[in-house]
Amino acid sequence: MWPFSRRGPSGFSSSSTAEQVTEGINGSGLTAIVTGASSGIGTETTRVLALRGVHVIMAVRNMVAAKNVKEAIIKERPTAQVDAMELDLSSMASVRKFAAEYNSSGLPLNILVNNAGIMATPFMLSNDNIELQFATNYLGHFLLTKLLLDTMKKTATKSKKQGRIVNVSSEAHRFAYREGIRFDKINDQSSYSSWLAYGQSKLANILHANELARRFKEDGVDITANSLHPGAIATNLFRHSNVVNGLANVIGRFVLKNVPQGAATNCYVALHPQVEGVSGKYFSNSSLANPTPHAQDMELAKKLWDFSMDLTK
Repeated sequence: MWPFSRRGPSGFSSSSTAEQVTEGINGSGLTAIVTGASSGIGTETTRVLALRGVHVIMAVRNMVAAKNVKEAIIKERPTAQVDAMELDLSSMASVRKFAAEYNSSGLPLNILVNNAGIMATPFMLSNDNIELQFATNYLGHFLLTKLLLDTMKKTATKSKKQGRIVNVSSEAHRFAYREGIRFDKINDQSSYSSWLAYGQSKLANILHANELARRFKEDGVDITANSLHPGAIATNLFRHSNVVNGLANVIGRFVLKNVPQGAATNCYVALHPQVEGVSGKYFSNSSLANPTPHAQDMELAKKLWDFSMDLTK
């Protein structure tokens, strides 16, 4: 990534790292869940939050990889609090099991980073017969958030510290379908485009955060919900596209963010005092940004909410 990037209103730029945007912040006493924490920016988000004193629970499919991540973090910071719990976001049964175990553990929950995702996969259905990108990137996070909300509300009330929900989206939301989300075509293989479906799932992440923010404000709940674009990052997300993966390997070091830079906006929105009280917003490069009109459509957000409630009954 080019080292001389212009700083945004927050004082940070696309070249800022997760450590830089959280420098001097004390997260002691806070507990966070980070999904997809065993690789890429999920691992770096976990490492830096733990570095700032946050107790981080890694919600992951690969428990072996999570063990290695935990060991590396503890080696760097022996006092770090990091744990792992198994979670497969493409399976509603797995999400329900994770949430039930977490809610019964007695652990508080201040921060939920809905980070995990897959990109531009061939057409596949989840165990619940839902298109895999929509199921993994969006619907699993929708259900997880719904099931953990009571714990987050109780934590906010008891700790008198505002809770934060962070949905990791992407600029790919700009390439969703003309309709924004094709509710009647979620599982239609005949009209499937891997990139359009990816964009649709990332648009859904933004709409989810916006609708959460609206409901929290209406109900007087002391939790914020925001979405973000972490940037184009040199990670294994590109593995399902040979052409894009090849280009990323060749030119990535010049135009793509590295992982510490890619995790910066995650950590900024999750922890920085500048984001206190900010809700229903979209961030990029650790500053406020403007998503598409579809992403700001509150009627579409409500329609998606109702559709998702029906799917997760």
